[in-house]
Amino acid sequence: MCQKVINVVAIASGIVSLAVVGVGGYVYVNQESIIESVKEKALGGLAGGALGGALGGGGLPSIGGTQPSPAGPSLPVPNSPF
Repeated sequence: MCQKVINVVAIASGIVSLAVVGVGGYVYVNQESIIESVKEKALGGLAGGALGGALGGGGLPSIGGTQPSPAGPSLPVPNSPF
């Protein structure tokens, strides 16, 4: 019985090891395309208007014109030790 458990653990360990080596090899071979894809996604969000809206003053229109005040008493803010 103990030998069967050890064999199952050994086979599972081998499968996990092969999976890690396979994923590592895939990333190594395709690292340039992965980096380019991440760059495009990161810079595509900035070029899509998120930065332009913040700089140009355009944004969500305000509803009501004023900020609502918090309900109830506020708690004091402790002094920063830094």
